[in-house]
Amino acid sequence: MTAMTPPLGGSLDSLPPAFSVAEVGALARQHWGLEGDLVPLTSERDQNHHLRGPGGQFVVKIANLAEGHAVQRMQNGALRHIEARDPALPVPRVIATLDGRDDVVLADGHLVRVLSWLEGVPLHAAAQSPAQSGALARMLARLTRALEGFDDPAAGHVLQWDIKNAAQLLVLLDDIADETARGLCTDVLGRFGRNVAPRLGDMRWQVVHSDLNPHNVLVDPAAPDHVAGILDFGDMVRTPLVCDLAVAAAYRIDRDDPIGSLAGFAAAYHAVNPLTVLEREVYFDLVAARMVTTISIASWRAARYPENAPYILRNFPSARAGLQAIAALNPADVAAALRHACPVKE
Repeated sequence: MTAMTPPLGGSLDSLPPAFSVAEVGALARQHWGLEGDLVPLTSERDQNHHLRGPGGQFVVKIANLAEGHAVQRMQNGALRHIEARDPALPVPRVIATLDGRDDVVLADGHLVRVLSWLEGVPLHAAAQSPAQSGALARMLARLTRALEGFDDPAAGHVLQWDIKNAAQLLVLLDDIADETARGLCTDVLGRFGRNVAPRLGDMRWQVVHSDLNPHNVLVDPAAPDHVAGILDFGDMVRTPLVCDLAVAAAYRIDRDDPIGSLAGFAAAYHAVNPLTVLEREVYFDLVAARMVTTISIASWRAARYPENAPYILRNFPSARAGLQAIAALNPADVAAALRHACPVKE
């Protein structure tokens, strides 16, 4: 296995907390006055439980010790900022403790939070459609706009999932067992180094969600084109704004129409939160870089933590297929489609 040179972020290089259901229930009862049945939820870095009881439904979250309290509190602040800026956005609400705090720090250092529960079907389990992609892009644009003006010192934390750090993935590529996928990833990172990295400082930066994958989106089961919820703000970070769009677009590639799906997703976002010329120019390479990020980090972590491999590798197949689809595209054709889909006054 490749030696670990770049920082993946301490929480990516450590196991999640392991509290018992009884311990989680006692914490919810003592600090939030909440009673009910608890069901464990999957998570990459933290330990989460769905609590259902007389007081409603909630998510009890115990943070990975390696991440630090500042990052968790930054997420709380962002959720409260969103609630104030766009109350209709379907995102979790921070539930205060009995004494009015947003979190509880245990004697061993673990930080515990409670968020509201959102109803819906996970996007990865729902029927897909172009209309759904457009709705998702517009919802993301609203979320990005709702986060305007929010900042926090912890938003600058290092997280390798953040696409701006894609160049650091080179040392992880040897852990990709699939030779074809490894070659595609090498090519993409070369383009990133030439076309994107030197221009990062010229882009618009802000705090963004940064992880709108199909497991973090809920849709209405009766109307799957309607986005019912956006979950998991655990990868929130300050980065070029267009990275947020690229993350979401990487999971919406139609392999039968990769250019059309890329351009259509960008166009729906652009209609709500217009892109700049530079953002439009780097969008394609950032989408590809996100796929490389998924493939390389998942490969490294799955080998290191085989007991959690099914969860870690859940997005690997779609990322590999998407990367193969866009690798065959002519970048000039993509650029032309994006200029048409996202007109910008130059």
